[in-house]
Amino acid sequence: MHLTLNNDIQMPMIGFGTYLISDADVQSPVLEALRTGYRHIDTAEGYANEPGVGLAIQAGVKELGLERKDIFVTTKLWPGNEAWGQPVKTYEATIESLNQSLSNLNMDYVDLYLIHAPSAKDQRLEQWKALVELRRMGKARAIGVSNYSVEHIEEIKSAGLSLPDANQIELHPWSQKPELVSYLNDHNISIIAYSSLVPLSTWRIAPGHDSAKTEDMKQAGVQADSPFKIMAQKYDVSEAQVLLRWGLQKGYAILPKSTNAARIQQNFDLLSFEIDDDDMTAIAAMDRGDGVAWSVGDPTKIF
Repeated sequence: MHLTLNNDIQMPMIGFGTYLISDADVQSPVLEALRTGYRHIDTAEGYANEPGVGLAIQAGVKELGLERKDIFVTTKLWPGNEAWGQPVKTYEATIESLNQSLSNLNMDYVDLYLIHAPSAKDQRLEQWKALVELRRMGKARAIGVSNYSVEHIEEIKSAGLSLPDANQIELHPWSQKPELVSYLNDHNISIIAYSSLVPLSTWRIAPGHDSAKTEDMKQAGVQADSPFKIMAQKYDVSEAQVLLRWGLQKGYAILPKSTNAARIQQNFDLLSFEIDDDDMTAIAAMDRGDGVAWSVGDPTKIF
């Protein structure tokens, strides 16, 4: 399954996420993902694991007889954030950031380069102009944004600049963002969902894996009559597979992450079942509003 980005670039809808996997630990799960069949790997400057991701991809290409063009690689610019005491990146610094990411990955280009967040208020458009130039230079085949709202994309549109090819946002049954999703679809901006597994009781429970998930949300995932537990039993799959399949049926690319080989394989097996219309309707009524992946709350409120 693929999404067609602008310029007919094909992006596999099932990607492998690497957030919160250290550089020292990332090679093994990425290589396992490639062995399983994943052909879309997602990393970021801010994850500090690009070197390990690059080594894993090189190992996978060699072991599996692949070529670089067979693997869709996404990385992201960390734009800086004055609210967090970080200098924001200029046009020139944005160009240099991708050059550094390419060096880290040991690649000549990435398939998709995203601005990780709309936090660089005074430099947002300059950063976007730099991405447009990087695409022209061939260092990024496609360009996009992450955590951008309608307002942030309208800023690009009002400046007369080409619109993003994709927007990577938190999307799951508890945060469905219907207005933003409708806007993105209307503007031919492909949607990449992250944190698809928020409703699970096991989501981000490791020390240091913070989020804004409430105690009520945590308890909801534990309950034996959780709707996702019931659906998992109905379709004879895991709860994670139900949540990931929901994203695919909504037309989103997804980025499941795991360091466990069995779960890496299980999360990739999403085409053997389909959520029926009644369950999709039931899930549509579960929206709780803003996402929880950012422990500081809704990022659009601080950017």
